[in-house]
Order: sequence, then structure tokens, then C-alpha cells
Amino acid sequence: MELTHSWSQAVPGGSLAVLAELSGRFELRETRNAAAILAATAPQEFAELCAVLAAFTLGTVDLIEAGGNESKLAARLNADLRGRGWREGRVDTVVRSVLQVQPWAPAGEHEIVERTDEVRNEGYKVDNVKGRVALDVEWNAKDGNLDRDIGAYRSLYDAGLIDGAVLLTRTHDDLRELARRLSRAAGQSDEQVRSRFSTSTTTHLGKLESRMTRGDAGGCPLLAVAISARCWVPDDGSGSTGGSTLPVLRDDQPVLEGWSG
Repeated sequence: MELTHSWSQAVPGGSLAVLAELSGRFELRETRNAAAILAATAPQEFAELCAVLAAFTLGTVDLIEAGGNESKLAARLNADLRGRGWREGRVDTVVRSVLQVQPWAPAGEHEIVERTDEVRNEGYKVDNVKGRVALDVEWNAKDGNLDRDIGAYRSLYDAGLIDGAVLLTRTHDDLRELARRLSRAAGQSDEQVRSRFSTSTTTHLGKLESRMTRGDAGGCPLLAVAISARCWVPDDGSGSTGGSTLPVLRDDQPVLEGWSG
């Protein structure tokens, strides 16, 4: 499936223009013109998403401290959305079968007799739902979560319950490099850095993009927003990753493969 870039056609002053400006800090991907569709069909939810992204900054602690089932960064984003009225949702499937036994007049029968059976399958949870938009935050999770999330979006869209979905994740190589530099600057040993940043089996944009291009979301418009190293702000609040604020690796420091986030 070909990716689209509807935010690149934003009209100045419009809601899409806000997202286009945010592309300076976040990497964006979409299928089926998801950004334009969400901006048109869910303007309030789209504006709230952009507000959350505009206020977001990536701190050093987000990169050098190990996260749990829900990292502090993901919890922070979810809490910001909760404060704006977004709530956790769950996709359940209910199959109701009805057998109608028809009456037979010669026997004096006049009413249809029904027998019913219902099977309920509890489905996957969605981090945030508001209106007709679903949104998940996958900062540091097993990459299988992406299949779960996209499957939920597809089911919700096919059932006519949402108009589109958003998945917040992260980039890989640039954040791995930044995390290595910050960790060593914080005094962590090479072994500590290697043990935490040696795997690439967790969620990131590369793994999500491959699922988007092969059409896993079906007809559901999907917008992917990836936190990048350009979102990092030094602890002193001095600004960007450029200049002397970013620790420099020595030439003799090894290159580490992968990053677990």
C-alpha cells in the first residue's frame, strides 16, 4: 500500500498546517490520507492530538532509565490525553445466533418459537478513544503490540465505530545514538549501555511502517507519529540536540546494535 502525505498540502492557518509544523520534530507516516480525514471528521480530537504533541518534550531521563510495562513517557502522554477526555477502550466481538422454529397451522400453532445463543469474545484494549478516533502509545513495547493495535483499528473501522486511528511510537537509529551518548555522559558503563540497547525487537517506526505498507490496517486510515531525537530538550532547557549540549562519543567507543527504548 502506498503511503500518503496529506499534511504536506496543508492550507496556512488550518489544522493540518499545525501537524505540518510538528513534522519538524516528529516523523509522520499515514495511509489513506489519515491526517486530512481526521482533521475533517474529528476536528476537536485532531486539535487535541496536535496540542499534546506540541507540548511534548523528550527528556534525558526518558532515554537512560529503563521503563516498566508502561514507561513514564507513555504514561505522561496518556495522562495528557486523559485530561482532555480521552478514555481507554476495548474491542469485544459478540456473535448472536437465532434459530426460528416456524409454526405449523394444521397443528394449531400460530407463533414463531425462537432459540438464541450468544458468544462473547473479549478483545484487545485501545489506550485512548474519543469520538470516532482510536489512539495508542507504543514507546517501549514488544513489536507484537503493533499487530494487536492495528487489528483492533481494523475491526473498529469495519464495524463503523471509528473514522481513523493514530499510533504514537518512536524512531530508532537517531534515538539509539542519542541514548548511547546520554547514558555514557551520565556515567553508565559500556556493559550497562550494551545490556539495555542491544535489541531491536521493540516498537519503532520502521516496524510500524512495514505493517502500514503491506495494508494491515485494511480500509482504516492510520496516522503514525514517531518521537525522534529532535524532540529532545537538555535538562537545562537550553533547546535542541545541536551544539555543545549533546555529549560527543569518543572514536574508540564501540557501535552498539539495536535499541530497546
